[in-house]
Amino acid sequence: MDFTDAPIDTTAAANLAEQKLSLELLDIANDHDTAVGFEAVVNRGFYGERSDEKDVEFTLRTTAYRRTTGVWDATESDVEPVATIGTWETPLSVPGGGTVPTWAISAVTVAPTHRRRGIARNLIQSELRTAAACDVPVAALTASEATIYGRFGFAPAARVAKITVDTTRGKWAGPTARGRVRFIELDELHTSGRDIFERARLRNPGEIALDDALWSGTIDYQPGKADKAKDLRAVQYTDAAGTPQGIAAYRVKDGTDGKLTATIVHLAAATDDAYAGLWRYLLELDLVRFVEADLRSTDEPMLWQLSDVRAAKVAPYDHLWLRILDPVAALEARTYSRAGSIVLDLVDPLEFAQGRFLLEIDAAGTASVSRLEGDVPADAAHATLSERDLTLIYVGGTSALALHRAGRIAAHTDGAIEMLSAAFHSPVAPRLSIWF
Repeated sequence: MDFTDAPIDTTAAANLAEQKLSLELLDIANDHDTAVGFEAVVNRGFYGERSDEKDVEFTLRTTAYRRTTGVWDATESDVEPVATIGTWETPLSVPGGGTVPTWAISAVTVAPTHRRRGIARNLIQSELRTAAACDVPVAALTASEATIYGRFGFAPAARVAKITVDTTRGKWAGPTARGRVRFIELDELHTSGRDIFERARLRNPGEIALDDALWSGTIDYQPGKADKAKDLRAVQYTDAAGTPQGIAAYRVKDGTDGKLTATIVHLAAATDDAYAGLWRYLLELDLVRFVEADLRSTDEPMLWQLSDVRAAKVAPYDHLWLRILDPVAALEARTYSRAGSIVLDLVDPLEFAQGRFLLEIDAAGTASVSRLEGDVPADAAHATLSERDLTLIYVGGTSALALHRAGRIAAHTDGAIEMLSAAFHSPVAPRLSIWF
């Protein structure tokens, strides 16, 4: 079943109906007034500015394919929903350069007038059940609050960092790029930069593909709205063969003590050469004292291309939250760093991922995964963990050894934790460089 054809979850609908609340799918493409009301409620829920007509039309046009759901209060005549959620299927990059189908969850709001009524619980669980029914093995979201989603089996799978570099202390000490950096217009950034992002994201576990709405939000530019991006500058890196391999969008403004600060809106590089060329350009901007970039890797190579690593302040935080729904499909999608046999006993209170699973990893790092009903093979590493702990190690964001020492993963065979840590290790630290 395709996600666009999935019906409303009957369990959640029945639960909400007991409170005279109606759970309904929206047809954004054909019900304009209701769609505009939905968008207004989402903006209000996240304390955003009121969108003008062009913004609303752009959002509705670029997100019409998504599964859009709202909750209405039958006791009120208001046409606006009291709760919202939007979902769609997208590929998530995993260790090894592959992807796994993922149920992206966004626009989760509940009106302050309707809190403490189980609305958010029913919305989230309904989408998890729908994702499972559509055979989507992983769910993903970015969380504005860290304490909400753990009860649904989500866990912070990838952290990111905000990095600020004092360019008077940290000079460029990395390689000299072989290509060139040139200024581009914002329309060119919008049209050509997305291909570069797509190539770059596969180099980093934890990234999702972007639709038109997400891409415009990532570069903070919407075609036809140049008035709102007057201070946005964009450059493109072209390699020695003339092929575009990187883009960066940034703003320069007065910062502390009258010093200029360059804020990187987004930087994507499909090659290491492009990465070096763009970062050197930004760190050597005239009159700029500080360069700051958010949503960067916690293992950012640029830090080791500075003459003084202490010139950079790195503030990491959780960002990408995942939820494993189908362990077999999810675990087979990624590549592993060590061959061997592993048996995982997964404990899942919501029962999506509950069970015993056998991973047989070959020398190339490819795993064959199956449910195991019988005894554990004599040569297999064996451990018990929750569905949240599996999520924490899934794209390499946390080591199994750290979770074992924290008392979260139990080993049943000698060397099981070491085997688990080595196998799930990702050579590239996972990250998600956007919000959704």
